[in-house]
Formats: sequence, structure tokens, C-alpha cells
Amino acid sequence: MTERLKSAPGPIGIKEPIVLVVEDDASMRRALSNLFQSVGLEVELFGSAPEMLQSKLPDVASCLVLDVRLPGLSGLDFQNELAKANIHIPIIFMSGHGDIPMTVRAMKGGAVDFLTKPFRDQDMLDAVVAAIERDRKRREADKIVADLRTRFETLTPREQEILAYVSSGLMNKQIAAQLELAEITVKIHRGHIMRKMGAKSLADLVRRAEALGIQSVKA
Repeated sequence: MTERLKSAPGPIGIKEPIVLVVEDDASMRRALSNLFQSVGLEVELFGSAPEMLQSKLPDVASCLVLDVRLPGLSGLDFQNELAKANIHIPIIFMSGHGDIPMTVRAMKGGAVDFLTKPFRDQDMLDAVVAAIERDRKRREADKIVADLRTRFETLTPREQEILAYVSSGLMNKQIAAQLELAEITVKIHRGHIMRKMGAKSLADLVRRAEALGIQSVKA
């Protein structure tokens, strides 16, 4: 399975959610693969963290089922490495020797769940479904922000400046005074901004500006 990922030119054609499993025990990998495939989930198996890192990961809703104790890089350290690499895949930890500090560290790092072996199949499936749904929502939100960023970049520097004032709650007259422009000029710019940003109302425009993290301007 790993070889297919390595040789794949990219995520094109892969649409279904996928579960990535990192577990050094071959029998456990097979058992998890059979479990996930029994409910129609795509699965990719890896024997270690470095093995997964060397593979080309599909760009679809996914989650990572990760053993805490692995040869070399541990599961918890791998969690840190993924965060540093800006890879935001939801993680479900599993361990035959879980303890409270280990669980707390995993959950503080953003893990979806921490299951102690032997775990019930249904508990694992429930955790995977929740993790994939979380990833799906994150991807949808990221796509919306990316679209807004593309729209924002079509604004002229002046329009970007005026958007910051508009999102701060200033009226056309106030913005005109701040920028030493005619009020009608601000009104025209504002119309262009609404159209380019795809906003249906002032409230919608402000929400879009907030999603982009545009800083408020003090008058």
C-alpha cells in the first residue's frame, strides 16, 4: 500500500476519505485494515512514522490512527513533528501501555481520542468517523478562506485600505475624512469591494474580512 502512495503522481482521482495507520505490529495493521475496509473506508498502512513521512499523502478528508510506542520516532513525538510541518491531520492514538500523563499530552496536542489496547472495534470506528468529519470541516473552512484570499488579492491597494476601515465600522463620511477623499469616491470604492469580495451585505463583508484576519483600523 505504501508503494502506491510513493509512486502516485498526486491525489488526483482519490475522492473518498482515507484512514492512515502507523503501527509497527504487522498483525495489528492487518486487523485495523480489515476493520476499516469492512465499513467501506480506504486505508493506507505504515510500519513507522518515517515511512509515512516519505509517502505522498492524498489530499482528501483523512485521519491518522497512530500507535504511541513505535521504533525510533514515538507516536507523541510524531504528533509534534506533524504540527511543526503544518500538517493538520486528526490523530487517534492507541497504546497497550497508556497512562494519564501520556493521554493528557496527546489530547493537549489536539488528538481526537486515545484508545487503550485491546479496544472495542466500535470505539475505534466511532473515533475514526468523528476524526474524518473534523478534517472534512477543516478542509471546507480552509477552502472558503482560500477563496476569500483570492478575492481579496483582486482588490487595489486603496480598496484593501478602505475595506479595513469598513470592517472597523466606519461610515463612508468618516472614511473619506480619514483618507482625505471625497465621500462619493469612497462610496464607489466600497461598491467595487462588495462586488469583488462577493458580499451580499455589509454584515457579510465584515464577516469575510474577519475570516481573513483583516485588522481593525482605529479612527
